[in-house]
Amino acid sequence: MKRKRSLLLLLLVFALSLGGCVSIGNPPSADSATLPPDTAESEPFESLPSESEPGTEPPVITEDPYTDVDKEAFYASYTPAVSAEDAYYRTLHGLLSGSIEKQDQAPTLSEVRPMENGLYLRNSDTLYSEDGDTYYVVDAMGVVVNRIYREGAYVALEEVAAYLFAFGDVPPNYLEKKSAKPSQSIWGEYLRLNHSYFSGDTSKYPYEPALPNIRGCGGVLYYYEVDIGTTGTDCDPRYPSEPYNDGNSITRGAARIVYTRYDANQNAILDPNEKFLFYTYNHYNDFCEYLNYEGGWGETFGNITGGGSISSKTDYNPTPYVVTVLQSFSERNAQCATVVTFVCPPVLLLSDRERFLWDAA
Repeated sequence: MKRKRSLLLLLLVFALSLGGCVSIGNPPSADSATLPPDTAESEPFESLPSESEPGTEPPVITEDPYTDVDKEAFYASYTPAVSAEDAYYRTLHGLLSGSIEKQDQAPTLSEVRPMENGLYLRNSDTLYSEDGDTYYVVDAMGVVVNRIYREGAYVALEEVAAYLFAFGDVPPNYLEKKSAKPSQSIWGEYLRLNHSYFSGDTSKYPYEPALPNIRGCGGVLYYYEVDIGTTGTDCDPRYPSEPYNDGNSITRGAARIVYTRYDANQNAILDPNEKFLFYTYNHYNDFCEYLNYEGGWGETFGNITGGGSISSKTDYNPTPYVVTVLQSFSERNAQCATVVTFVCPPVLLLSDRERFLWDAA
């Protein structure tokens, strides 16, 4: 008994020395997946039943529940879509399927971001419904926390990132062009602009860091960019801290998602595990990588991180892309579950320096 206790204590000390976490017993599994708070507790519009976990049938909608809907009333008692079919009918009427919370500049980071050998892990699992129209978003422990529906409309950073990663295209409330009047669109204040080629040419824009295998720096991958509507930016006087879309006009701001859309032969990249997706809120000066889980964003790299001046072609010092490790979160957690004492891989929260750089950018 004393030897067992000594072994457990040794494992505990070892885990704490790595900066990890320890729990006695098995880690959470897909079977214990929980719904996000905004869908688990609230009543959806028209009292539609909520979809349950992967492998179960979504609610059946026999007719369009949004015919002649009053948009003001819809958003006054808003809840996200509960199925791919629900999202489809919402899109027909210019109604959102995802979160309507205002988007801050910096991404919301998970309290736990797993690492291996000092590098952040990128989740290689891609969990879809049988028909491929629902993508299940997990947290750092592989627990399902959100669902993204094909043809659903989204504006929140996390959900737009997951949509692009899962389906390789923009949500239907996005236009390819860079100018439009919200008052002339069925999406109104939830209209988003810009889905265009991003060269990443660092000879033309030397303050930008080179993204992985990007054509603008001699690589083969075609990157595209999309706008993310934040509450504004304080990094550059050219981008005032104003709402992206107030329902009458659009101030595009400096926040973008940049992602790999086509391979060397200009074919769509179908395997999400072969994609790269990054977020920048200071107009391509700094980036962080989407790690395919809720709140999973990698280390910040780029010009402001390196001490350069914002968008300067003379005073620049972009730090290079920080490599991440592709790993299956479900397999990682399954391995942890093979022993009574579960030792998480070491995790590192946002450092004081990173937090300062995000705030200062």
